[in-house]
Amino acid sequence: MTDRTAEDCVFCRLIATDDPDVTWIEREPDAVAFRPLPESVLAPGHTLVVPREHATGLLDASPDALRATTLLAQRVGRAMRGALGATGVVVLSATGADAGQSVPHLHLHVVPCWPDDGVLRWPEQRSAHVVDGDASAMLAEMFE
Repeated sequence: MTDRTAEDCVFCRLIATDDPDVTWIEREPDAVAFRPLPESVLAPGHTLVVPREHATGLLDASPDALRATTLLAQRVGRAMRGALGATGVVVLSATGADAGQSVPHLHLHVVPCWPDDGVLRWPEQRSAHVVDGDASAMLAEMFE
């Protein structure tokens, strides 16, 4: 992975253009939350939380970007409990190509968990849990 600038960062472009094809869960002044691409969704309601400020990863993010991102991740996790009945969440992040980071912009995967999932670390397969309804829409409603 090469170090990229905000100008050619896919997450920075999504945020700057307010991409209408993105399923936005929440948009705050310093961080945003949205559904990952459908082929990447690990469980109903799986959400990416991203700072608006460009930072390649955890190691170069400013304290303000980290604060905004983790606080929004906490709110998303609470929304998963309230809207989806999740009994836990896994927060996943990788910094650097050797850690498996695929998009060079700090992002947290917030993945809801249920008892029928078993122990979840970095998921090797998608959750078998089924939510009645559109999980992303249900989460977004928690922010209204």
